[in-house]
Amino acid sequence: MSSKANILATIRKNLPQAIELPELDGDWIQYDDPIEQFRSVLEGVGGKLHIIQSVQEITGILRELVSEDRIVASCVPGVLEDRFDFGPIDDPHQLEDIDFAILPGKLAVAENAAIWVDAENVPYRVTYFLSQHISLVVPKSEVVSNMHQAYEKISPSDRTFGCFISGPSKTADIEQSLVKGAHGARTLHVFFVDDDAT
Repeated sequence: MSSKANILATIRKNLPQAIELPELDGDWIQYDDPIEQFRSVLEGVGGKLHIIQSVQEITGILRELVSEDRIVASCVPGVLEDRFDFGPIDDPHQLEDIDFAILPGKLAVAENAAIWVDAENVPYRVTYFLSQHISLVVPKSEVVSNMHQAYEKISPSDRTFGCFISGPSKTADIEQSLVKGAHGARTLHVFFVDDDAT
């Protein structure tokens, strides 16, 4: 027997035993106040949470953050929709100059401050990633404690695009130099809005 055949035979005799996949039903982490947990984690990674009653409040908050000369694109009805027109856009590369994007989020996860987004009401999904600064607007009732609960509420296979976003984007090197916005948005503002307002 050649050494190659001997090695392969030894490997076959010592294959790991197959085991059943774990059950997904479990005693997963729950928070007494998921919104405050979300806030704590989001601020820990450099984001900011705003809890508001109406989407109309977003405009006032953002006017303090965004100057009039900045390019602002909104896919949230009632929030600065007059600042950018997606109509003439026929190539996603034309969105590279957006400074600030206000976009819808479907649900938020308290344990890691991740927000599930899809392209349902967003003409170009790259808007989530090309913008220098993003704001995500989420119904306040759609905050869950953990990722298991999140996946129970979404069906990733039912859509062509969907992902979890937390942020802002960051990278660091061995010299401990932290850079925000290296691979995505430099800032992230999250707005939890009462359901009747969304």
